[in-house]
Amino acid sequence: MASSRSRIHALDELRGFCLVLMIFFHAFYTLGYMFSLPLARDLFRFFEPVEPLFAGIFIALCGFSCRLSRSNLKRGLLLSVVSVALTAATYAFSAIDGIGDVTIWFGVLHCLSVCILLFTVLQKPLARIPTWLGLILTAVLFTLTFGMLEGYVGIGAFRWYFPTEWLANKWLAPLGIGFLYSADFFPVFPWFFCFLFGAYLGNYKSKLPKWTRRQHLRPLAFLGRHSLWVYLAHQPIIFGIAYVIDFII
Repeated sequence: MASSRSRIHALDELRGFCLVLMIFFHAFYTLGYMFSLPLARDLFRFFEPVEPLFAGIFIALCGFSCRLSRSNLKRGLLLSVVSVALTAATYAFSAIDGIGDVTIWFGVLHCLSVCILLFTVLQKPLARIPTWLGLILTAVLFTLTFGMLEGYVGIGAFRWYFPTEWLANKWLAPLGIGFLYSADFFPVFPWFFCFLFGAYLGNYKSKLPKWTRRQHLRPLAFLGRHSLWVYLAHQPIIFGIAYVIDFII
């Protein structure tokens, strides 16, 4: 995507749309649970069931972008540094009286940094799998491991629950085994398979229709192009707005 003509603007716009949904979702949580605003709490509960959907689209888009990047290693390492800095910043912010624990130990940026680095290491063997088969395998594996968020793998009556001692080991939580209290928690599994699904879709980048390379909604495209910085900035802005609203009412 070296030039405006070659850039797939539809991906930016879809990523920007997911960011807007995420911002509202986080705003509802902040206003509802940290500032005790009943309407925001109700809106958070209403939209909570669909949160994995737009989060999954966002993660899959990151996988797709790995087919467009000149250096996934550089992207992964940069995101790792930003993730560690985010953990340090939210840990320090949590020390302020009345804030509560808002530390992000392993959020979506941590997850994406690991996914990008894993993809970089596994890119050659993954390339040996035909695209159509890769899409099927990653979709099936995502479905089978989605229950890891609840402590099991499998589907329906065919479930295997993790041993209690595994679930109690917080070092395994970033992998998706067990639970780690984090203001934003996205374990590597099942989300790595969602990421890979997007990466395999990226193999069809040259077959995308022409309209995907035209810009339709400039604000969404702008947000999508600068998604990392928007993500880092949105929560402090939400807190600022929440403080103002809390002061007024």
